[in-house]
Order: sequence, then structure tokens, then C-alpha cells
Amino acid sequence: MIRVMVVDDEALIRTGFQRILDAADDITVVAAVPGGQAVEAVKEQRPDVVLLDIRMPDVDGLTVLAALRRLPEPPIVAMLTTFDMDEYVATALRSGAAGFLLKDTDPEELPFLVRDLAGGDKVLSSKVTRMVVDTYLDAGSQELAARSVARLTDRERDVLVLVAEGLSNTDIATRVHLSTGTVKDHVSAILTKLEVASRVQAALLAERAGLLKQPRDQEQG
Repeated sequence: MIRVMVVDDEALIRTGFQRILDAADDITVVAAVPGGQAVEAVKEQRPDVVLLDIRMPDVDGLTVLAALRRLPEPPIVAMLTTFDMDEYVATALRSGAAGFLLKDTDPEELPFLVRDLAGGDKVLSSKVTRMVVDTYLDAGSQELAARSVARLTDRERDVLVLVAEGLSNTDIATRVHLSTGTVKDHVSAILTKLEVASRVQAALLAERAGLLKQPRDQEQG
């Protein structure tokens, strides 16, 4: 069972996320609290995944993230925001956030994203991914990126493009007609071959290499 905690200043958001996630057979929301109670609640409830609002009036989400990262066994933290162009995205990712989700994420998609987070994947809303690709990290020149991408197989390049579009492993598996486990293996191989540490950096390399501008067959099996 995946233990989740929702941290948001708005009771309506907390309740909505809790109801959506509690409806999944393998997920339970162990606490839904405002920011000021987050650190103590994590210590008491020991959640696997924390969904943390980045903008709260009582305490800044980045401050809470930093406090959680200092715990002996920190949970996986994904940031929540209403704004797809939130200026705090890069700071949160550099500070150890494992993902960034918009509060209007499709309710049917939310449990899948939580499962990906619990499994160790980085998760970004597709809108946030585009912003990050445009502004986050410097992965070198276009020529260097092209040489790095040339190490990938055709299938790995297909998967990389979908990663850069912000799709989860589950969504990629559906798109390219593979199992989620196989997609996870492809993503691991991609990160290794590109010599990057995260999906975000891989997405930036794909952009610099021009992969996102090239037509591709999304129906390959």
C-alpha cells in the first residue's frame, strides 16, 4: 500500500486529492494537512509520497521541502501548483523535488502519477515539462546533444520524445504498446546512455538535439 500525504493550504484541494487517491486500491492518504503541520505530520505518519503545495500563506512550500529533505528517511516529494509557469519549478527540482504536478491534473491520471513517484520515477506535468525544457539546466550545445542522442536505438529515441512531452511510464507504455516494466527499462537505458541523472535533463537533451521537431510514427509497436 502506497502511503500518501497531501499538504495544501486549501481544505477543498486536500479533500479532493484525498478522495481521488483513497479510491485506488493500492493507495491510502494517511494525512491531509496545511503547510504548518506538514513536517510533524510526516514524522508521525511516515508517508511514502508527499504532494506539497508550493505556494502557501502559512509557510512556503520550498521551506517545507527543505525541512523534509533533512529528515533521516525523507519521503518522496512532488510539488503542487496552479501555475504551469511557476517560477519556483527549477528551484524545487534542484532542491530535491521528485516531480511537479498541476492541481488540475486529470483525476484519472493522478493515481498513476503517484505510483510512478513511489516507484522512483520523476513525474512532471506535460505543461511544466515544456517550461522546464525551455528554462531549466544547461546541458551543453546542440552538437553535443545530437551526439549523445545518436547513442540511442530507434525505440529509445521514441521513448525519449515521449518522456520530453511529460508522459509517465504508464502513458508511454500505452502509446508505444509495451509493458510499463519494459518502458522503465528503456528509460533507465536512456539515462545511462545520455549520461544524465533525471528525466528532466534527458528531456532537455532531446530538445537541444532537435528530436521534438522531427516527425515520428507514434503507432510503432
